[in-house]
Amino acid sequence: MQESERQSPVGSSATHKEKQRRTEKNIRMTGKQLKRLVLAVATLVVVVLLGSSLWASLSEPQVNNRLQLYQTDLLLHATELKSDDGADADLTTAQTALLGNDPLSSALEEYQTVRESAETNLKRFQTELAKLTSPSPTIESPAIPTPSSRPSAQVRQLQLAVQQQQDLLDQLDLRIGILQVEQNRLDAAIVTWTTLIDRAETQTSENLLAETATVLTGLWSNPPRLLPDAEQALQRHLEGWFRYKALMRLYELQQRSDTLVALQAAEQQIAQETVFKLALVGVMPAFGGIIGVVLLIVLIIQWVVRGKQALLAENENLAWSVPWDWETTLQVLVLGFFFVGQIALPLLLGTIGLRFTALGNRAEAVYTVFYYLLMSGSGLLILYLSVKPYFPLPEDWFRLLGKRNWFVWGLGGYLVALPLMLGISVINQQIWQGQGGSNPLLQTVLEEGDRVALAIFLFTAAVAAPVFEELLFRGFLLPSLTRYVPVWGAIVLSSLLFAIAHLSLSEVLPLAVLGSVLGFVYTRSRGLLAPMLLHSLWNSVTMLGLFILGSGAK
Repeated sequence: MQESERQSPVGSSATHKEKQRRTEKNIRMTGKQLKRLVLAVATLVVVVLLGSSLWASLSEPQVNNRLQLYQTDLLLHATELKSDDGADADLTTAQTALLGNDPLSSALEEYQTVRESAETNLKRFQTELAKLTSPSPTIESPAIPTPSSRPSAQVRQLQLAVQQQQDLLDQLDLRIGILQVEQNRLDAAIVTWTTLIDRAETQTSENLLAETATVLTGLWSNPPRLLPDAEQALQRHLEGWFRYKALMRLYELQQRSDTLVALQAAEQQIAQETVFKLALVGVMPAFGGIIGVVLLIVLIIQWVVRGKQALLAENENLAWSVPWDWETTLQVLVLGFFFVGQIALPLLLGTIGLRFTALGNRAEAVYTVFYYLLMSGSGLLILYLSVKPYFPLPEDWFRLLGKRNWFVWGLGGYLVALPLMLGISVINQQIWQGQGGSNPLLQTVLEEGDRVALAIFLFTAAVAAPVFEELLFRGFLLPSLTRYVPVWGAIVLSSLLFAIAHLSLSEVLPLAVLGSVLGFVYTRSRGLLAPMLLHSLWNSVTMLGLFILGSGAK
């Protein structure tokens, strides 16, 4: 009996420990289930918002249309370049090589192409808006506005898209008319401006561009009509070469010879600077693209000849050792990038009212870099906390230098990406016809005149974005996917997610191609510095080109 009593506490202790282990196990299971539930809800919210953002971008214009027109405006400036000594045979040859045989006709064709696209988009948006706003024939419309009768977000979005396309048509018609005048098609120019004026009469709001069209019509009428405040209207609503041509006509009619001479001298200076800008924007990327084509052909030939020993085949099937499962991968991607960057931070900053837009361009640039650093810092923190339980990580994870020369692979990847992106951009333009949205930062840089603000934007695009996005999409996501799919499949999937993350339908295809090149460079070099360099070069050259185009066309 005493022996039984002595053993009883031991048995009781063992039973207590077993119960405690079961309780801890149940707690862990409950915590894991709760974590999965939160992750599932966050994923659903992110998918819905991503789909909504992509759908919203469908009605937004691309920056490519504006980009083409800015480059066309530079070409028009360059046509005004004249030789000082009269011996202009060499200058004419150089201009022909740079601008083509008939730059005015090419410019008019470019503007008319963009106008046709804008007109098509306007009709499509108007049709969609009419379908949404037309009352049902069987249901009487309420006399008093109710929450259900207020314009929906889709209606407001379409109304904004219609207004944007109407404004774009007006701007294009002003310029097309001047191009027609310069080709001695005066009657066509008058019709173009009259169409703008007639279109404005059907609109409820005041149209200042229609007033400018009236001024232009008066300048080239027979006899000319000089309207009050004509110079102010031309200065305010025309830019670049178009402003120069309209003002030159005005000063000739007003017989202001001194002002006309000064205007022509200023245009000559602009024309000289424009030739240099055209070389930077057009000739240098074209030269790099040619090198990229040659490099790509050489690599393909080497791959055909040497097979598995070729540069393209190095590490092609070498997957990473992934210690975590899909749950950790999804957690980092959904919570660390999409949820924090697209939902949590905008809500937080919107709640506290932290915006610098009203303080000017530099303050807006500071806000942009502050927001991006906050987003990337939060994302990297979630990435670190998610993979920390698996420390030390296997070899090849988050290595910077890798196994190959990072500079050669990064620069070579950039050169190869140039012709690939040019070809896919042509196809992409045919698909979206100028719609589908673009990164808002591109439009900001295109119109930016402050070099300090540009430098801040450049830091965001050339340093912050490549470091964060390459760490996340190439450093973490791509290797994590190799646990479930081959290396080439991981490149494709990570590139597609990389493209979708930019929230513009028109950019999905080209950014997926760029992401594939980045992924290819990373898997072959096995180091992050190579894709970071490629990414930085791409963003830097793009932004500098936009700034040059924007500054030259004004």
